[in-house]
Amino acid sequence: MMMNKKNLNIAREWSQEGYMFRHMSQDKQPTVLSDIYKEEINIAIWRRQKQFLVKEFLALNPTFQKEMILTPEDALSRISESFDNNMTEVSEDIALLVDMFCYLFELKQAGMRLKVLDKAMCPKFHVDKVPCRLVTTYQGIATQWLPHELVDQTKLGWGCDGLPDSESGLYQSESDIQQLDCGDVALIKGTLWEGNENAGLVHRSPGLIANEKRLILTLDFI
Repeated sequence: MMMNKKNLNIAREWSQEGYMFRHMSQDKQPTVLSDIYKEEINIAIWRRQKQFLVKEFLALNPTFQKEMILTPEDALSRISESFDNNMTEVSEDIALLVDMFCYLFELKQAGMRLKVLDKAMCPKFHVDKVPCRLVTTYQGIATQWLPHELVDQTKLGWGCDGLPDSESGLYQSESDIQQLDCGDVALIKGTLWEGNENAGLVHRSPGLIANEKRLILTLDFI
């Protein structure tokens, strides 16, 4: 991806000061998720190209949401119960991701949030005030983000002066916006990761078209 003149100048200035841009790491193998430990990586993506049959569940449960603190040992049984023992494939997948998340970060438990959405949950670009968050979308359009070197960090939050992201100067072109695919698993590094205080991944929930549903899972540190 080419950078415009403004960003190239910023890159040169920051490079001279020893500033490190953060980048993406992606692969079709789950081992890519361990790349999140690299200082220069702020998003690691397991490109699964996997689809889940959840449309019937969404139609019957349009406002479903569940928050739990799960351990690798109890994840499958507790998630299955919350689905009334339906959605076996999704239950098994969530249990797998809880196990991977806890193993990777040496955690005994993880905070899980599973939610059906009919509108963008976080429509403006932002960074998460967490060490790291796992995100995957089981149905619908998936998370969008901006490459670190293409973001004007001063335009985040109140810095936008009330303007929409597309007009604030946060990014220069719609082509700068990157997107996960439905089924991808991403680890998103936040501002509470040590050494990443000013380099959390800038991302947002995408807008949904009328009558569209999205089923999204997040896992967090506890």
